[in-house]
Amino acid sequence: MTVDNTGYSRLGDPGLLHRIDQLFACNVGDYIDLPQLVVVGDQSSGKSSVLEGLTKLPFPRQSGLCTRFATQITFRRAATKMIVVSIIPHARASPEHANKMKGWAIEVQKLDAKTFEKIMEEVHEVMELSDHQTESPNLRRTFSNDVLRLEIAGPDEDHMSVIDVPGIFKNTTPGKTTKHDIDMVREMVLGYMQNPRSVMLTVVPANVDIATQEIVEMARELDPDYDRTLGVLTKPDLVDKGAENDIVDIIGGKGPGSRVQWSVVRNPGQQELQSQNTDRHSEASFFRDVRPWNTLDKDRVGIVALRTRLQEVHTCHTRREFPKVKSEIGKRLKVSREALRTLGAERDTPEKQSRFLLDIVKRFQDLVSLALTTNYGADDLFDEHLELRIATEIVRRNTIFSEQMEKLGQEYWFNSKDELGKESIPGSGLALLSPPEEGEETARKSSANDQFNVRISSDPAELDDILYDQEAIPAPSSNIHKWLEATYTNSCGFELGTFDPNLLSTIMKRQTTKWTSLALGYVSDTVAIVHTFILTAMPSLCADERVRTNLLSNIMDDLIERYRMALEQVSFLLQVERVGTPMTQNHYFNDSLQKCRQKRMQAALETMVVKDICTHGTVVRLEDIVHHNPMSNTRHTVQDIHDILESYYKVARKRFVDNVCMQATDYHLITGPNTPLKLLSPAYILDLADHQLEDIAGEDPGLKRKRKQLKKEIDELEKGRKILL
Repeated sequence: MTVDNTGYSRLGDPGLLHRIDQLFACNVGDYIDLPQLVVVGDQSSGKSSVLEGLTKLPFPRQSGLCTRFATQITFRRAATKMIVVSIIPHARASPEHANKMKGWAIEVQKLDAKTFEKIMEEVHEVMELSDHQTESPNLRRTFSNDVLRLEIAGPDEDHMSVIDVPGIFKNTTPGKTTKHDIDMVREMVLGYMQNPRSVMLTVVPANVDIATQEIVEMARELDPDYDRTLGVLTKPDLVDKGAENDIVDIIGGKGPGSRVQWSVVRNPGQQELQSQNTDRHSEASFFRDVRPWNTLDKDRVGIVALRTRLQEVHTCHTRREFPKVKSEIGKRLKVSREALRTLGAERDTPEKQSRFLLDIVKRFQDLVSLALTTNYGADDLFDEHLELRIATEIVRRNTIFSEQMEKLGQEYWFNSKDELGKESIPGSGLALLSPPEEGEETARKSSANDQFNVRISSDPAELDDILYDQEAIPAPSSNIHKWLEATYTNSCGFELGTFDPNLLSTIMKRQTTKWTSLALGYVSDTVAIVHTFILTAMPSLCADERVRTNLLSNIMDDLIERYRMALEQVSFLLQVERVGTPMTQNHYFNDSLQKCRQKRMQAALETMVVKDICTHGTVVRLEDIVHHNPMSNTRHTVQDIHDILESYYKVARKRFVDNVCMQATDYHLITGPNTPLKLLSPAYILDLADHQLEDIAGEDPGLKRKRKQLKKEIDELEKGRKILL
């Protein structure tokens, strides 16, 4: 027989159902719960017969073809008549199984009992279900989580989505069902009932104790207010004599479960089913002529009344749920768009891959520019990640380096009277000590045991092999004159009243011993600051972890090479300052030397000052100067060496600090033409070969599938949103 739904297809408000039809047609139901009807009950409760009465579809009744999977029956209006049968694989299906299920579909012009039976046999075979007759149940499954979909379209159809699920059961049948089957079916049925937009047709035989039925309890737990539950009693003709009035009371709202809207139907018997002209005339006669069933309200008996009541519940529920559906579509659409945005632009060709990477490096360079100009207010990232404030970090480290060099760089304190007092280096916790006064040697020895770290930043894991290790250095020692005298005595030649010029190189090298640790420690910290900036910025600029990892991996060797150049520049400057010939054209050297000598002379003359009763200032008698205690040549030379070393050391130290900061850090790491910050540039991306672009930015198959699915989802949700406007 062909499908004839005349008089059976209008299950609710035409306007609402038309919009449901449109939502289902654009697959919105794949993403959010849409109003639908689900028929549930125990095995042999008669639910398939109820479904047949509602849909007029000739469901097969062979024992081997009973409901062993969910069947979704969808009616929708279309210009031409069409019946399509397909299988929807379950969500956890393997790719092979899913492809097999998706690959099976047939289209028929009519769906009579014979055709339907043949289709069901083929579906069982495709799903690899056991027939319990020709093979052991251990070889194939009895039930499947896949869904059989019947899509019936035609000009006279209104949308109705009905789900028929396997009946739940408690006892196993040897050779047919197992405990696993019991749990599997219950979980499947529960999954459909949990949809808050499912109207549950709870089918229960009238000849059993309704209060003990598991399906009734499941419906009560999921729908305690019974807003979406409609009870259907079947097999009234099998109720024991004397028990009919109890069923009548339940239907009339007087017995157990009276809050449920109960209806009663009489399904065709076996003899009637064998007739080629099965209809519902015998049911109408039963409720008209047989007591006490003919005393029930007419709107509670028969399949036609059930359809009317179902229409009321379904329409009311659909109208109530539509605002929620609209809201959920909007929320899901927003989430899907954001998910697609995080994937970035599509990258299936070298050109698209190049554009994708160019966008990343452009935004990276924009961020670098903002960071170096301290325009931190232009991007919230600077507030979220303080490590990105690279200019501030570098300036702070420069200051610490300069003060470390000033206070810790010399091996021995100079005997000057103008050194700074005790203070601290900002951000380092380092107490800086001035040279000891005469007579303070004991205290100086105690302070000299202090140790100070040359590094203040932790090393990124990738750079452990190239950065200078943490090292603690002591404060400068005292007694510089003893050291200078010993050095001079052990290296003097035939000079008269002077010293070998090479001696200055020797003592300068010893006095600057700590420069190596301080300078390499400083530049290692600035390298760490730059590298941390890159690592911190990338996740915010490229959400795709695979691309980010590949891109960083591809540039890592070049980054390390540029970091090495900065460290090598420090080594070069150390070689020039500590091993090369002492040299300067800075007039500050002469000025400083003259000041040292003048201060030494002033200190000597201060012991000869006499009181002047007049107001002529400080007075020294000339004869006292003449009779001043003479100084040995060695002591005089040592003092001269000290003054020259101090004057030159100050010039060299300031020059060295400036050169290291400007050349190693600023030029090689920050603003030069080949800094690590400029490695990720458009030029770098444009030089990549096609295979490199594919390796870095090519989409893996999983990402391609995800992008395709998100595009499909957004398109279909957008259509659904427009339907509900």
